[in-house]
Amino acid sequence: MRTQAGGQDLIESTERSKRALVVAVLVASLGYFVDIYDLLLFSIVRIPSLLSLGLKDQEVTNAGIFLLNMQMIGLLVGGIVWGILGDKKGRLYVLFGSIFLYSIANIANGFVHSVESYAFWRFVAGFGLAGELGAGITLVAEIMPKEKRGYATTIIASVGISGAVVGYFIAQYFDWRTCFYIGGALGLSLLLLRIGVAESGMFGKVKDADVRRGDFLSLFNKARFFKYMRCIIIGIPLWFVVGILITLSPEFGKVLGVQGEVSAGAAVACSYAGLVFGDIAGGLLSQYLKSRIKVVYTYLFLSMITISAYFFLHNLSLFAFYTVCTVLGFSVGYWVIFMTIATEQFGTNVRATVTTTVPNIVRGSVVPLSLLLLYLKGLFNGSLINAGITVAVFSLGVAFWALGYMQETFHKDLDYLEE
Repeated sequence: MRTQAGGQDLIESTERSKRALVVAVLVASLGYFVDIYDLLLFSIVRIPSLLSLGLKDQEVTNAGIFLLNMQMIGLLVGGIVWGILGDKKGRLYVLFGSIFLYSIANIANGFVHSVESYAFWRFVAGFGLAGELGAGITLVAEIMPKEKRGYATTIIASVGISGAVVGYFIAQYFDWRTCFYIGGALGLSLLLLRIGVAESGMFGKVKDADVRRGDFLSLFNKARFFKYMRCIIIGIPLWFVVGILITLSPEFGKVLGVQGEVSAGAAVACSYAGLVFGDIAGGLLSQYLKSRIKVVYTYLFLSMITISAYFFLHNLSLFAFYTVCTVLGFSVGYWVIFMTIATEQFGTNVRATVTTTVPNIVRGSVVPLSLLLLYLKGLFNGSLINAGITVAVFSLGVAFWALGYMQETFHKDLDYLEE
């Protein structure tokens, strides 16, 4: 009888563990879906929203870059704050706290009537958006068997990134203010799933241990700092493509002689459709090769080819240009691998800090990249193409350099601490 009871308890425990895994992956995936929807929604509605506020011509471009930078600064600041909280308070605290904040901010964005209030709420939204992905990836990576981590993070990324595509189609049928309301409502609805998600067991052990958690400054000793910076640098080409080439595709389209008016929303949707398939392919390829590093090398070489095509193929039809945007998105579809590498590089007591700050610093890199683009445009006598090519060469060059020093982490056991 005891043996039967023990066997039944084991079966029930296994079933509970499976359900916990499924729910954690589901919430992280849907949270990232809303995260990407909200993050890219501004790029999709940038021009119509600013036109409705009374801006014209060059004012739209200048204000758009300013608002994008405010959002990205919010991501940068929020990444640090939420990352520290993730190691001090727990992965779930950050996962649902960030979802709540960015949902409220996006609803508020629907009520703005000036560039100043728009900028404030893009900063708050960016701050909120900074926490969800890092907390979700950290939670799932810590509860999944190490041989299957890549599958789980691939699901999260592929479901999440499709939020940009959905955002584009919603923007075709609704006013830009309503689009923000929808994003906020989707986020708040996710809070209903909170009761079904369990905290990471690794964090539970660390929480009760006498160890410093969430110490952001501890990442700045020599050995950790260079490892931390390499994690950031390998992601820069991805956000150069998304934050510069795709977001400013209407401006690039004009100087490239695209035959028709380029829609930023359509370019975002096409590139993120490519990213979905790129992330799926990258995640599966890493499982097949049992290597993260080899996959990132593959994607960096592919992105070098597609970025060149973006700049050097002139006078394309709209369809051909959007096709280039789709392939460009696929070529930088290593976001899931990039995030997984960052998660696997550090111990449990600073893992959430790293996993949350790294992608948001990469996202925030759009700020210096866009400023560099504008500076170089002036230096090259107003040539947006020459400026873009220079920034592209820089982004890819530093990424190849950093990747050459990265440690392979595919088989790494994550149950350890940073001393």
